[in-house]
Amino acid sequence: MTAPTVPTVTLNNGVEMPQLGFGVFQVPDEETTAAVATALQAGYRSIDTAAIYGNERGVGKALAASGLPREELFVTTKLWNADQGYDATLRAFDASLDKLGLETVDLYLIHWPTPARDLYLDSWRAVERLAADGRIRAAGVSNFQPAHLTRLIENGGLVPAVNQVELHPGLQQSELRAFHAAHGIATEAWSPLAQGAVLNDPAITAIAGRTGKSAAQVVLRWHLQLGNLVIPKSVTPARIRQNLDIFDFTLTDDEMAAIAATDRGLRTGPDPDEFNAA
Repeated sequence: MTAPTVPTVTLNNGVEMPQLGFGVFQVPDEETTAAVATALQAGYRSIDTAAIYGNERGVGKALAASGLPREELFVTTKLWNADQGYDATLRAFDASLDKLGLETVDLYLIHWPTPARDLYLDSWRAVERLAADGRIRAAGVSNFQPAHLTRLIENGGLVPAVNQVELHPGLQQSELRAFHAAHGIATEAWSPLAQGAVLNDPAITAIAGRTGKSAAQVVLRWHLQLGNLVIPKSVTPARIRQNLDIFDFTLTDDEMAAIAATDRGLRTGPDPDEFNAA
């Protein structure tokens, strides 16, 4: 199968990011290199990891072994909660860069706002410095709510380029996506398939039957047509390739509406207003 050309989303600073990427959440470091290598061979060019995942070294090994030019790759990693604060953020970034074996990161995200610790503004100033120094190409956040984003925008110099949040048909985040659109922030979906919880929904399985695609492919196509950035994760080579095979069909307006009607506020992960783990 010829690798498809993945469309890009232009971030608010002009950087282009592949709309479909490969996530490695919960993949052990020793399995990560093989999974990322498979993804790169299939045609993925955007790889999403995080310090807390413990697999940045595995990602780095796969990137180095791929032989792909650095400018063809888009690498995201994230600052963990325990490392928030201005100086701690800069140290944590250096540690991530060392594990990845890279000189720059394309997108650096504050992983959670952890509001009880109230350090995300200090961390954001450090991320802005990394951007100013050319060590990251784009600065963003993850799991931030409108109130957290508003505080960053009002007190910082940069508007986040991306907010990566839990988003799938069961939790469609309409108000948050509208806030992003109004402020030029790209929406990126983690847990885009709700860890499989949405794949047996009758509306989705009916569309899968009509299109000859899997339920997962239908949901990923829905994300793309909403304009979301999306990072499905798998360690199964066939599924890694299947998740990329979503550019040869389009959902109709009626099919998009049918999926929209499945929203039930279903979270598979923590509530960002309450999650303060270090």
